Amino acid sequence: MLKGLRSTDELINMNTKRKRKPFPNRHAGKLSQSAPRRNARKASTLDPNRLVQRAVESQVDEFKAAIPFSEMALHPTLKSNLKKKGFDYPTQIQEATFSLLNEGKNLVGIANTGTGKTGAFLIPIIEKLNYNSDSKALIMVPTRELALQVQKELDSLIPGLGIYSACFIGGTNIDRDIKKLRRSNDVIIGTPGRLKDLMQRGNLRLGNISTLVLDEFDRMLDMGFINDVEAIIRSIKKRDQTMLFSATIDSSQKKIIDRLVDNPHEIKVSNGKTTSENVDQEVIRVPAGTEKLDLLLDLLKDSDLEKVLLFMETKHQANKTSKKLTQKGINSDCIHGNKSQNYRVKALKKFKDGDIRVLVATDVAARGIDISDVSHVINFQLPYTYEEYIHRIGRTGRAGKAGKAFTFVDASHQKSTINN
Repeated sequence: MLKGLRSTDELINMNTKRKRKPFPNRHAGKLSQSAPRRNARKASTLDPNRLVQRAVESQVDEFKAAIPFSEMALHPTLKSNLKKKGFDYPTQIQEATFSLLNEGKNLVGIANTGTGKTGAFLIPIIEKLNYNSDSKALIMVPTRELALQVQKELDSLIPGLGIYSACFIGGTNIDRDIKKLRRSNDVIIGTPGRLKDLMQRGNLRLGNISTLVLDEFDRMLDMGFINDVEAIIRSIKKRDQTMLFSATIDSSQKKIIDRLVDNPHEIKVSNGKTTSENVDQEVIRVPAGTEKLDLLLDLLKDSDLEKVLLFMETKHQANKTSKKLTQKGINSDCIHGNKSQNYRVKALKKFKDGDIRVLVATDVAARGIDISDVSHVINFQLPYTYEEYIHRIGRTGRAGKAGKAFTFVDASHQKSTINN
């Protein structure tokens, strides 16, 4: 139980007695006339009982690679750049995959968030580029934030190596993207939608790509990008190496994975199905007629909730909740697909710098946000799938630190779970 906080039962009982009106529905009144049906919330398939777990101390299992980067078969300048970043040893996923990738093998890599997956594919790509001038790489990711994170990590590893890269994401000026394509880029990073747009305009040609990376590939499939991804891959004629990385893997995706990559080696440093052991997880059951916003405000009275990532299902909810929190004196902002890329970058910076306490987000934030000190993740609604839940709460409890996750469960879902 959080220090100084009423118990969950006390919060529920207190709010039940108030009998306030339910939290406003985004489709109420005039909004429902224009709201597209595709934005209607799906019924969650999750059993809330799976979302209760106590954090386990992890420092006793800290991994240390047998060989430091300084003794690995890497270009001297790359070793120097790794040293400048403070990276002396590879992480577990980096050590487990390096030899295979350096030999040009295809690979499916599964590891929890915050374990160095980005470095696991960037380091072999850079090494390949250093010794093969004809080599070119394409890295596809599901969200803008993740694309920018990969670009930032790449930029920190290539000074002095004469490697050029470009990042292409939605929400940016496409004319600038076209200008970036006029030069020769060794590495292209992008989201499927923008990459396909540039291809259809005739500006992006991928015939010379030899290495393909799909990072957070399960999320790309979940977000409906499979047709775009496959269209892009069909245009790559010289592909000789494919890497798929993610924190989770779903057996239902095996046929698609088989279409994307031939005979891959599979490396798991997590089973791809469980949540982080560093995250203390609790469910807050919400009785009918209780306003969840009041429960949220009661939670936020506790000073232990220092840096909170609050997940909403819709953009409308994210906007409205962030505004209400600000009105109550809680510094907050929100990010979602309708926010411009510039706005999202600024909001994330404010969150990282501690200028805002609560960042309200749709699932656009579940991937690609690299913030090491998120104290709490709160799911305002029950996530649709367990994989979605894993990625959300993976934003806390990073780098060996303990984290906390709360999930609100509505009375209607409680009843359906009991009846089933």
